[in-house]
Amino acid sequence: MAREKTLYTCRECGGTNPKWLGQCPHCRAWNTLEEGLAEPPAGSAKNRFQALTRSQPVATLSELAAGDVSRTPTGLPELDRVLGGGIVEGGVILIGGDPGIGKSTLLLQAVDALSNRMKVLYVTGEESGAQVALRAHRLGLAGTHVRVVAEIGLERILATIEVEQPAFCVIDSIQTLYSEQLSSAPGSVAQVRECAAQLTRTAKASGCTMVLVGHVTKEGTLAGPRVLEHIVDTVLYFEGDTHSSFRLVRAFKNRFGAVNEIGVFAMTEMGLKGVSNPSAIFLSTHSTPVPGACVLVTLEGTRPLLVEIQALVDGGGPSPRRLSVGLDRDRLAMLLAVLHRHAGVSCADQDVFVNAVGGVRINEPAADLAVLLAIQSSLRGKPLPQGFVAFGEVGLAGEVRPAPRGQERLREAAKLGFSTAVVPRANAPKKPIDGITIHAVDRIEEAIDMVRSLS
Repeated sequence: MAREKTLYTCRECGGTNPKWLGQCPHCRAWNTLEEGLAEPPAGSAKNRFQALTRSQPVATLSELAAGDVSRTPTGLPELDRVLGGGIVEGGVILIGGDPGIGKSTLLLQAVDALSNRMKVLYVTGEESGAQVALRAHRLGLAGTHVRVVAEIGLERILATIEVEQPAFCVIDSIQTLYSEQLSSAPGSVAQVRECAAQLTRTAKASGCTMVLVGHVTKEGTLAGPRVLEHIVDTVLYFEGDTHSSFRLVRAFKNRFGAVNEIGVFAMTEMGLKGVSNPSAIFLSTHSTPVPGACVLVTLEGTRPLLVEIQALVDGGGPSPRRLSVGLDRDRLAMLLAVLHRHAGVSCADQDVFVNAVGGVRINEPAADLAVLLAIQSSLRGKPLPQGFVAFGEVGLAGEVRPAPRGQERLREAAKLGFSTAVVPRANAPKKPIDGITIHAVDRIEEAIDMVRSLS
């Protein structure tokens, strides 16, 4: 019996190679080649996408009609915010997250809410129909118009979609599907890429909105080839600790809306509920101000959020530690050097720990000023004033640079009852904002002196 031929496929780019290599010759990634059976050349498989493609004549860009896409709300306002206002006809959404974080729960709630307005189909490859019904009963969902099928064969799923003609379809999950055109196992690079491509073409041809649930690796990225993220229109990630009741849904790619938009949910006995005031999650409930705490006004997509930055400066040994949770550790080391050089505040012999409350991760440099003010507050042992907020980027020369959309940040802080703000001078509003006193600074030493005079 002849030995079956094998190919090594890169899980990052999907490129193939006849033998194993430490580095993929296509995308230059290391240790990403996985062994699989070589697909036999078949005439039917060669043109299997032909019936789903539509040829279009060449046209001039200025003559093409540019109309806004119509959106249908899902019934979950926080999910609609992340999607850019709702689902789009023919759109393909990929949602990933850690096991047990709430992906299936959220989508089952969305399917039940949409079933009263359109035909929906829930395809489960990881559970039986009875398990889905048990979850719906636990969440208190009626499910009277929700169609459910437990299937992992791609061809049978496509046939079911053609018969049912749904306007909204959930595939849970893409890693469990397999196509009869390929002989590799479900979850392999070839199967995931093939199934996602077929479902995407079906969605574009029929106008059905398709949601694909994807597994994530231990590094937190979506499992399978990276081309999976290029095929779909929208990529969403579930974030948050499974031990916490709060979840964040973040958009990393959206062809129909803004990226880096977030939706905040709270996990309850009745499923995921949207949080209308997410700033309350990221603020500690101190009865009186404490040393080392400074409130930052950050931006997540189009939404301003108030997050408390906590710093602890303690006596260190010969090798003081620098540890940050929710912020970049290298940037923390740079800010400590700026604080010493330009403000005369030294932490060279101290352990410095910085934390963003609530498990949120802050990537924008506008957090620099709040981090430095929290550090100097902990070092002096004196709290910042009651109702104090700050934001601004700090440069290596000690200057405080402006943050984007400063007016919206200040209005959000005033709306939540904060009365004092230290901001870059370029972000100082021309007209005063009711309820908040604004102190504009140009350099980090000015900000330190301003805070000391206030406290």
